[in-house]
Amino acid sequence: MKPRPPELVLVRHGETEWSRSGQHTGRTDVPLLESGRKMGVALGAPLRAWRFKAVWTSPLIRASETCGLAGYGQVAELRSDLMEWDYGTFEGKTKEEIRVTSPEWTLWEDGVPCGESARDVGVRADRVIAEARAVEGNVLLFAHGHLLRVLAARWLGLPPTEGRLFTLSTASISVLGYDSEGEQPVLRLWNDTTHLRG
Repeated sequence: MKPRPPELVLVRHGETEWSRSGQHTGRTDVPLLESGRKMGVALGAPLRAWRFKAVWTSPLIRASETCGLAGYGQVAELRSDLMEWDYGTFEGKTKEEIRVTSPEWTLWEDGVPCGESARDVGVRADRVIAEARAVEGNVLLFAHGHLLRVLAARWLGLPPTEGRLFTLSTASISVLGYDSEGEQPVLRLWNDTTHLRG
């Protein structure tokens, strides 16, 4: 029997004040709320279902603290490519606030002034994927909603803009892997939050 191909396990950080309010949180280093800290701790048990050859985290505190609370702080390596989409002049604004002056705006198609486009984020995601595929074993990533959505799209060979099709809750677990032949990249699990219901 063929061994199961390695998997890339994605974890979105726990809840912050801005994730709760819907504000675009790119490079602003917003800390976890107490609820977000509890989410981080709750991630520990389900993640023990895997053995990881590598653990990488965004250096932003909401991701790196989630990583530590889940029990991986001592082994995690910081990766700047895992930082959230740079929202430029839209940083800290909600979609509703942005659409007051730009009614037709969408992040996926338009990007942001003085920030990144979906293509820019896709370039970073591609670097992460290439590095992860070179690891002989499972890789665990702690990062951010929009970045991880783009990463999933690129894993599947889709354009970065197709990250719009995937939604991610805070402290969710998602798994990217391969089909049973170990050839076709597939989505094995997406946006699982069952560990938060206890």
